[in-house]
Amino acid sequence: MNIEVLADPGAVAQRAAFLIADEAQEAIGARGLFVMAISGGHTPWMMLRELADSGILWPSAHIVQVDERMAPEGHMERNLTHIRENLLAHAPISPDQIYPMPVESEDLEAGVRRYAESLGQIAGEPPVLDLVHLGLGVDGHTASLVPDDPVLYVEHADVALSGPYQGRRRMTLTCPIINRARRVLWVVTGSEKAHMCRRLLAGYRSIPAGRIRRDRALVLADCAAAATAHSVIRGGETICL
Repeated sequence: MNIEVLADPGAVAQRAAFLIADEAQEAIGARGLFVMAISGGHTPWMMLRELADSGILWPSAHIVQVDERMAPEGHMERNLTHIRENLLAHAPISPDQIYPMPVESEDLEAGVRRYAESLGQIAGEPPVLDLVHLGLGVDGHTASLVPDDPVLYVEHADVALSGPYQGRRRMTLTCPIINRARRVLWVVTGSEKAHMCRRLLAGYRSIPAGRIRRDRALVLADCAAAATAHSVIRGGETICL
């Protein structure tokens, strides 16, 4: 696992957009399409706004969700709301190339199956995503893989439902599909994340984020999030910008 430490969340967002655009160009050149999974968070919304102007060949890009809260369409707690506001409204990408998790379905288990089928249709069987963007919670969760939730231990499904967390159930990608991704891009900002950022870098499997494979992973962190990580950053792993 490598880390780049940047000055602030804005710089992290810009760097993330640049790296995603680079991955997209490589994927489209090699396979004719780019499939990216997006998580939530304030810095990622800045990242998406930067990405909209990055020059990606948008007709060849597909955007799926890492996770989503059970909330009405348009709700500000929905990740999809921010994807539409910060990417769809500014990039020349068709709404059909963005795949919302069906969290409003009356039959959520059927919705899980439909979303897994959609992933297979665009990313192969089993689905292999080109890039998964992840955040890091102060409790060590990532996606909606939270401590002590059975969804964290799912082994034979790519999409699942979590239990209630911070007042809402969620639909989420599971460890198996995240760990098949060609690239994992962590975006971690804020001093409140410093303790967990250090544990992520040290490879603590006791936190949910520690169950994500490390060999294809890059962490983009601001100085505040990386403040206590110096003891686990080995030579050659960090780039300070």
